[in-house]
Amino acid sequence: MRRVKAPATPPPAIRWATLDQLIIDDEPSFKHVGLYGDLKAILLQDGYRFRALAGDASGRWDRALFLNLTFWGADAGGDVLHEERIPADVVAHAAWHHLAARALAPSGVPSSEEPGAPLSADALFFGEAIASSFDLYLVGRLLGHAPRSTFLETQVPALADAAAAAGLDDDAFDALLQSVAADPDRAFEDLRQLLFDAATTLLGAKDVEAALPLLARFDDHRFGALLHHYELSNWILYARAYASSALEPDPTVRAFDRELREAKGAVDVLESRWVRPALTAKT
Repeated sequence: MRRVKAPATPPPAIRWATLDQLIIDDEPSFKHVGLYGDLKAILLQDGYRFRALAGDASGRWDRALFLNLTFWGADAGGDVLHEERIPADVVAHAAWHHLAARALAPSGVPSSEEPGAPLSADALFFGEAIASSFDLYLVGRLLGHAPRSTFLETQVPALADAAAAAGLDDDAFDALLQSVAADPDRAFEDLRQLLFDAATTLLGAKDVEAALPLLARFDDHRFGALLHHYELSNWILYARAYASSALEPDPTVRAFDRELREAKGAVDVLESRWVRPALTAKT
């Protein structure tokens, strides 16, 4: 009797990998940013894991982008990479999500580590606003220091496109960039406030007619022309889907938000409250 060969099991489409198993691109451009090294160290010591597309999906950056935007889960971690390498700025971005989830999870434990109550909408927005604003902080830190950075080569044109779509001309955009480079800390906090305020305000909008005047409130903000670069629609839709039982203002998040607004240096506060304790927790 002839034996029928069983079909081969296809290789997994996703491989989990810790940071030490990935190639980090553009890292030399960040060597003068001490906080980057601390954020990287936290991911390494905590064994934070990323998803890397494998098999036939490997190299599909478009698919990785879709998965990240659709299933970004600020409390779940595991950013999707299109291959087994990661840009240095994404390392920092993931670390801020990781720290925010630890600090703001209702149980004190992120849902990626132990199932439990989801983050509130405020906590989701707060964590994403910090991570996204730190991208702009890095732009300010790298301008003039790392002109050949691939991060700047991709980030600055993307910001320029968003600004142009909002009606900002080239000279005005250049002036905006120079102001970011002159004071990256202030730029971080100004953008963080804009993103958090816009997301929390628009969350309650019921339809287009309600949302449009709410959006217009932010037109005159220093970074109003960059608002749509940050995919707020995904934030709001994700919060409505997964934080539906926690859409009311979160007192813990709102208190920390006020603290950052009143601080002389919001990045310094985050470093002292989240980064330093995380670094010393396992030593």
